[in-house]
Amino acid sequence: MAVTYYAKCETTLDAFKFIVSTVIGADQSFIDTNPGYWVLTDYNSYGNVHFADSPPAAPHTPDGLPAIRANFAGIGFTYDKTNDVFYGPQPYPSWVLNTSTWLWEAPIAMPLTDGPYKWEESTKSWIKV
Repeated sequence: MAVTYYAKCETTLDAFKFIVSTVIGADQSFIDTNPGYWVLTDYNSYGNVHFADSPPAAPHTPDGLPAIRANFAGIGFTYDKTNDVFYGPQPYPSWVLNTSTWLWEAPIAMPLTDGPYKWEESTKSWIKV
């Protein structure tokens, strides 16, 4: 039997954006009897794609189903009620939220060879580690 996951969303200064404080697997009856603003989240949704296998497991196989709220929620994630999506905290000030995938992107793409790399915010570049 599949587990259903819910994110407890706490209010913020913006009436349409909430911070996730808890993510649990639970029955709807449990959610209905617990106070708070709970929003369904899907373990197989990442980057606004729904996967047959749970990311980051390999292989990443899109199954053609619609993603549920763009990404699986995590503690500290934002729930954007206007767009009905979850997205993670901004990792660096220079990174921009891609509103197609709802993932943060560096201003410069990471090199695909000779890695691994880490982001260096002070130089706004990828540094080989």
